[in-house]
Amino acid sequence: MASRTDASNRTDPLDELARRFAATRCLSRDLVATLSDADASAQSMPDASPAKWHLAHTTWFFETFVLRDHLPGYRLFDTRYAYLFNSYYEAEGPRHARPHRGLLTRPSLDEVCIWRAHVDAALQTALPDLPPAALALVELGIHHEQQHQELLLTDLKHLFAQNPLGPAVWEQGAIASEVAQICADSGQGALQWVKGAEGVIPVGDVGGGFAFDCEGPRHDALLAEHALASRPVSNREWQEFIADGGYHASALWLSDGWAWVQAEDIQGPAYWREGRHFTLSGWREIDPAAPVTHISFFEADAFATWAGARLPTEFEWEAAAVALDPLGGQQLDTAGPVQPRAASDDTDLQQMFGSVWEWTGSAYRPYPGFRAAPGAVGEYNGKFMSGQFVLRGGSCATPRGHMRASYRNFFYPHQRWQFTGLRLAKDL
Repeated sequence: MASRTDASNRTDPLDELARRFAATRCLSRDLVATLSDADASAQSMPDASPAKWHLAHTTWFFETFVLRDHLPGYRLFDTRYAYLFNSYYEAEGPRHARPHRGLLTRPSLDEVCIWRAHVDAALQTALPDLPPAALALVELGIHHEQQHQELLLTDLKHLFAQNPLGPAVWEQGAIASEVAQICADSGQGALQWVKGAEGVIPVGDVGGGFAFDCEGPRHDALLAEHALASRPVSNREWQEFIADGGYHASALWLSDGWAWVQAEDIQGPAYWREGRHFTLSGWREIDPAAPVTHISFFEADAFATWAGARLPTEFEWEAAAVALDPLGGQQLDTAGPVQPRAASDDTDLQQMFGSVWEWTGSAYRPYPGFRAAPGAVGEYNGKFMSGQFVLRGGSCATPRGHMRASYRNFFYPHQRWQFTGLRLAKDL
């Protein structure tokens, strides 16, 4: 029989869910604490959303799928908000067009925060009496909001980069500056190759914890003999690619990629300009040893070709990462000007989790036996399995605790406003 002490040290699952819900909602508020209403309302491109919209949409998710559907007698805070803050859930009806989210100057940031506080209080009060299905939606909602926290940061970065003044979302503190200088001054050894797993291996969600539906079902994959680079490609290596005419050599590029380079006059990673790059703390010198970031799949593939290598498959990446700690690495812990930092000189695999999302050569498609969940939440991942590529590992803007080896992110091949980088692979 367990002792009284043993029992008191156990974490009640419901208490832990309530704690994580509160912590997640608090971090979102912290991320907008320095913003004016104008900062939080602007939209810099159709792929991005205003910071205020992220706060509102994640609130709509909890109010709609948890409180409305599972709390008898709950009344919506404002029935008009469903039209404004639904994203892509067709089952929930018509919605405001995504490219026009920046026109929603009302409700104000303060009004959205009042709504958030109302929903938070209602959900925390209801939590002990919610059925298991609703608790599972709370868990999904936490991970959904963590995704939007990363999007909020990258959307803010894109927005502030459009301003000729180059304003900082957060000023870089003295400690952060000192760390950045140490990284910039440190030498970095040559990239090493680490032999990967081969043969038939199991991949996908192992069960026993949260995972998105697209991470399963678990199944076998066949891996040929290969090796992965010990770390992501650095800014210094990318500068060598540029200096060697990489953006002007059509033979390196996929046809669609070359057309994109020509049409958009791409000369380097997003946010690079004359040896500097734009960050969440304004314009800064490029750290040559830090991982290159804000590159498209097209750029990653061209660089790999130039380097005489290739992009890893998502299963090669997963097989290498499964024994590593997903809580390790540079990930988001508190609100601030996140930016990837240099890897150590270790010859083992570095920065598999955090720092930069790593493009793979794998198309985002369903696993054998995949079935989308019933209802509106089934629209979460499955309907986007067309024309996109898988990224793995998370970034410096990914909330810590959100990642695992089976996690599949996905973007279109031209997109690069996220913290996207690459790790090379090669056949043996």
